[in-house]
Amino acid sequence: MDRREFLAFLAGTTAATRFGCPGPQESRVIGIQLYTVRRLMTADAERTLKALADIGYREVELAGLYGKTPAEFRKLLDGSDLNAPATHIGINELRNGFSKVLDDSAILGHKWIIVPSLPAADQTVDGYKRVADLLNETGAKARPLGFRTGFHNHSAEFKVIDGQRGFDLLLANTDPALVDFELDLFWIRSGGADALDYFKRYPGRFRAVHVKDMAADGKQVNVGEGVIDFAGIFPEADRVGVRHYFVEHDQPADPLNDVRKSFLATRKLLNG
Repeated sequence: MDRREFLAFLAGTTAATRFGCPGPQESRVIGIQLYTVRRLMTADAERTLKALADIGYREVELAGLYGKTPAEFRKLLDGSDLNAPATHIGINELRNGFSKVLDDSAILGHKWIIVPSLPAADQTVDGYKRVADLLNETGAKARPLGFRTGFHNHSAEFKVIDGQRGFDLLLANTDPALVDFELDLFWIRSGGADALDYFKRYPGRFRAVHVKDMAADGKQVNVGEGVIDFAGIFPEADRVGVRHYFVEHDQPADPLNDVRKSFLATRKLLNG
């Protein structure tokens, strides 16, 4: 078995045991983007992961390994009974070193390799098209191994450039068979766009959302404490194929207490 065959086998085994079969009937799962608790993860990753599992989270989305090797981090996940279906990987790692990204993703049990943001140089019409080409290219390499590439928005992608939004350019120029999108519900609102509009125009392109709330003054707050209409958004998200709901807060005042509140609020909203 060569390296490519081994990666495909490992990814397929991981997907079967940790993700189930993706599709319309896949259960919705509440997870958390570990950037929210990054200071706690840096201090004690094992204890933090177990605390998140105790709250009720079943999935985490990675944004770095906090000094651990992929094998060491996978052991911590398994010990806390947590899955890591997605990771945020900088675009330069897709451009230079994608083979290592695939190797690490197989060990960690990822399915989605998501670009979380773009440098200013890529936030032009031509730049967005180049990024779309890169996502297609890496998505084609990833697909036979059981992975998919993806993109996570901030507010900048909704700025109109020459009559077009960057986010629309990415959606229009990526292959749905290869590339998925993770919609950040805070940043799309901050950018002046509407999540429901994108669900309507691009059904099936979104597999995950970032669940973070916005106060009336535009600041981030715990889920359920702000003005975002999750009760209106979640049913439509579910209808168009979103299955992973990752809680996130960039600057929580009391991280574990705050993510507990957000988990409870998200669970209540998803259950109606």
